[in-house]
Amino acid sequence: MDYFIGLDIGGTKIAGALISGSGEIVGRTKTATPRKVKPKEIFRCITDTIDELIAASGLKASSVKGIGAGVPGIVDTRRNHILAAPNIALTGFPLSEYLKRKYRVPVALANDVNAGLLGEAWKGGARGLSHVVGVFPGTGVGGAVISDGQLLLGAQGAATELGHVIVSLNGPKCHCGNRGCLEAMTSRWAIERDIRALVKAGKKTVASKLNGGKLDMIKSRILREALAQNDPVVKSVLTRAAVVLGHAAVSFNHIFNPQAIIFGGGVIKACGFFILPIVAKELHADPFFKKFNACRILSSQLGDDAVVLGAARLAL
Repeated sequence: MDYFIGLDIGGTKIAGALISGSGEIVGRTKTATPRKVKPKEIFRCITDTIDELIAASGLKASSVKGIGAGVPGIVDTRRNHILAAPNIALTGFPLSEYLKRKYRVPVALANDVNAGLLGEAWKGGARGLSHVVGVFPGTGVGGAVISDGQLLLGAQGAATELGHVIVSLNGPKCHCGNRGCLEAMTSRWAIERDIRALVKAGKKTVASKLNGGKLDMIKSRILREALAQNDPVVKSVLTRAAVVLGHAAVSFNHIFNPQAIIFGGGVIKACGFFILPIVAKELHADPFFKKFNACRILSSQLGDDAVVLGAARLAL
């Protein structure tokens, strides 16, 4: 049987999986990404991950027929070149060439969100769909699109940055420099900002107590716990974020006409039970597509396995 290596190379962790040609994960490993180091040191961590997976499996190295990697940033998939990786020192580094040289197998690189959507379309919540949009609210908001079974990449691999679609002309400033981006309205940092603003205005929230008296960083599980306690501040902020995501979903439906929009990421994993019904309501209230709207709102199923599976699928 042929096997493939799938890698999720992130700013905080490098996760790897050994995956069969049928999509079964037969081995996993994870290591912390070294900080403030040169690209070759990150490359060494990546090769250590691959070597560990092969050694633990008991397979011969020749059983591995390809390597795929999801990288956080802009990846020119056609040239296998990392154009920009803001959170990890791999911008411009010839990762694909180095891996090919060391392991003598084909290597495929992709943006990590694109790889994650491929994984969901192969083995997860979007399985069997040829037209699907992925929206992943977490620390930021990632986006990816599969149309007619193919990832939409654009001229340089930078297409479908859905988190930076502008949804409010005079909205809050985004980290990208623009105002009113979807990320600036619905990411976890945007939700934190809006909760702090309501508290500053005199509103009370249980999130403060749950979070040790601090509101500078509120993890998604804290938001979930606050919802469970029917906290009015968290409910208000998440309702607004969900409505904005719903309006964005209407636009994505108009642009891409997908079979489904699949939502994932940390905020959805924790609070999707509250957010996604609101998103679906907004989407299906759209008068333009109302008579023939078949687009569904789905939740991702693969969690941390999505990127490694999608990366392996690329290699396959």
